[in-house]
Amino acid sequence: MTIVEVSLLVSACIFAGSLAGLFLHWALPDEHMTKDTLDVVRLAIGMISVLASLVLGLLIATAKTSFDTTATEMQNYGADLILLSEAFRDYGSTANTAGAALRAYAERVLQDDWPQTGMPRVLQGEDFTAGLLLEHLREAIRALKPVDAGQTWLKDQALQVSTSLLRQRSLLIDQREPSVRPAMLAILVIWIVLIFVGFGLNAPRNGTIIVAFAVCALAIGGAIFLVLELDSPFRGIMRISNRSITTALTHMPP
Repeated sequence: MTIVEVSLLVSACIFAGSLAGLFLHWALPDEHMTKDTLDVVRLAIGMISVLASLVLGLLIATAKTSFDTTATEMQNYGADLILLSEAFRDYGSTANTAGAALRAYAERVLQDDWPQTGMPRVLQGEDFTAGLLLEHLREAIRALKPVDAGQTWLKDQALQVSTSLLRQRSLLIDQREPSVRPAMLAILVIWIVLIFVGFGLNAPRNGTIIVAFAVCALAIGGAIFLVLELDSPFRGIMRISNRSITTALTHMPP
């Protein structure tokens, strides 16, 4: 199920809850609709509203933090790719094999996470082909045979940067796992549905109320859409930019 479909389903559930409340307002016996009873219902709905607001705010903050962290790490990833490419260029023609391996790896990362058509190739878990390309890159660096102190320093720097790339890649793979758990989202939606059941129970029955409930349901569905989009940094309309990787490729010889 896509993010849009999940958001629309949430909106539909919330709107159905409000309609259920309106129906209960009509169907319940009069002794269940006294002022004291409705006051207690309002207090209960107010308590649930506070809890739902806190949880929704927490989900948005968690998803935004995860999104920003991934975007920053991709920028650092691109910077390390550029640094490694410059080291190979300074090393000389004997590093051409390592430079070609670096470009092949960068192109694979770009194709996996930002394909020209369709969804990202790897949504969760590890792309073993990219992992092998990175290992080939490290082997090419280790195979370099420096002839002076300058090349020795460049080789050491290249090994350090390749180790940094391997560490950052592992972190990025871990961050592909969603930070917003389905159980938490489901509990939040149940709370909000109960809130709207209470609203419908206390509301008059007319077209304006129904339209208001529909607008509120769509707004909350939009909030869930925002949470899920931020929690999926490599897909959707809000995915992170590929500028860091494409910029790194422009610094690499074809």
